[in-house]
Amino acid sequence: MEPGLSLIKQHMTALNIPAAAGILDELLIKAQDNDFTYQEFLYQLVTHEVTTREKRRLEKQLKWAAFPEYKTLETFDISEQKSLSQKQLNQLKELHWLEQAYNLVLLGPPGVGKSHLATGLGVEAVRRGYKVHFTGMDELVGLLKTQEITRSSRARLKRLTTSDLVIIDDLMFMAIDRHEANLFFQLINKFYGQTSLIITSNKGPEEWGEILGDTAITTAILDRILHKSEVLALDGDSYRLKHRQTIFNPGEKEPTKP
Repeated sequence: MEPGLSLIKQHMTALNIPAAAGILDELLIKAQDNDFTYQEFLYQLVTHEVTTREKRRLEKQLKWAAFPEYKTLETFDISEQKSLSQKQLNQLKELHWLEQAYNLVLLGPPGVGKSHLATGLGVEAVRRGYKVHFTGMDELVGLLKTQEITRSSRARLKRLTTSDLVIIDDLMFMAIDRHEANLFFQLINKFYGQTSLIITSNKGPEEWGEILGDTAITTAILDRILHKSEVLALDGDSYRLKHRQTIFNPGEKEPTKP
């Protein structure tokens, strides 16, 4: 007596392959119509389960990463950034720097693509199976200041410290006091040697001391960030301003005066 499909599906679910169980009816009909061999049938069944699991993993990890926007390297317009070559972009995309626990420091004025490049590299890292987390500097300082009083801040910081790659956007865009600088140093010290960083900033490292207000802390932070790092200076006009949207019809001419 052949086992019923419902029993087979129950066993598949018990074996934690629910996606394969869900496609079983459809795939059996397809196999019959196309004269699949047993090997081809089994291959398609297992492939569907693996593909579904990978899709769910990617969705979960992208949500966990907390990117403010989903931007990829495929949509990064290299022609807009003359200080970065296609070869360099390809090398960054290979993620050898992440495998070797290097940091990336992306410097440049607002609008030149620092955050897009950082997010695109983060998305690529998620695709490769790395744990990534994105935070703005202002948000990070808030988490550090409230970690002792709110559970959500502690949970978010735990995500940061257990990530393979942390992206800190707009570092040093605002002045912070000595206590905040010390908390930031402690976090950077935790990252040192175990977590890669991508840092974006519109100020060079030589200016960070003015924002932190403490020479000793600044030196200690720089020492840990720059020890194994690649510093990329991006330049050019603001992409946002160059490609800004307008409420006016660009093809419409102003009416001539009588």
